[in-house]
Amino acid sequence: MGAQWKAKGKELAANAKGKLFGRLAKDIMIAARSGADPTSNARLRLVVEQARKVSMPKDTLDRAIKKGAGLTGDAVNFERVIYEGFAPHLVAVMVECLTDNVNRTAPEMRVLFRKGQLGTSGSVAWDFDHVGMIEAEPAVAGADAEVAAIEAGAQDLEPGEEVGSTLFYTDPADLDLVSRALPAQGFSVLTAKLGYKPKNPVNPASLSAEQLEEVETFLAAVDGNDDVQNVFVALSG
Repeated sequence: MGAQWKAKGKELAANAKGKLFGRLAKDIMIAARSGADPTSNARLRLVVEQARKVSMPKDTLDRAIKKGAGLTGDAVNFERVIYEGFAPHLVAVMVECLTDNVNRTAPEMRVLFRKGQLGTSGSVAWDFDHVGMIEAEPAVAGADAEVAAIEAGAQDLEPGEEVGSTLFYTDPADLDLVSRALPAQGFSVLTAKLGYKPKNPVNPASLSAEQLEEVETFLAAVDGNDDVQNVFVALSG
């Protein structure tokens, strides 16, 4: 399942495209606070590339950049908040939100976590590493992921969410550097972001089918909240 939980199924993915664009627009606006030019703003460049890969409309992308950079006169007041706790059956979860109203988001998270357990700050963060996460796929025949990881400066790797892709882990400070280096090693970057990798993931095989379904249902409900950007879960692939 990987460190970042994603809804399964093509139909779910199709229905979630609007939500994906909304999440990317928030990321773009936050990144554009440091400048509207992707060539001089590494964080903005990464998320703009991701938006283009999923065919975000150019007008939507440009509007998000201008709004985030303060060029439209509209204030951007999103705050990044992390909620920690457990899904059913003590599966650790880190939920990353971008919200313009914490007083709305916090009680919504408390309600969603009734099927699990909402923890205090640091309650499960100790069991995750803060890392850069780059999903990339071979762009040339014979591209070797392990060699690419060494040459580009990645710390670790594992199979990615997309068929044939690889998830490269980096030090947070090296996310842009490794993203720029991977194409020279024969890999095309699909996504690049900061996230949380579980240190002691639970093996899904240790859960019954009913228990695993309860975990999936919980994660889907949390992920469905409009303020949630990413859900990181301590389940192995």
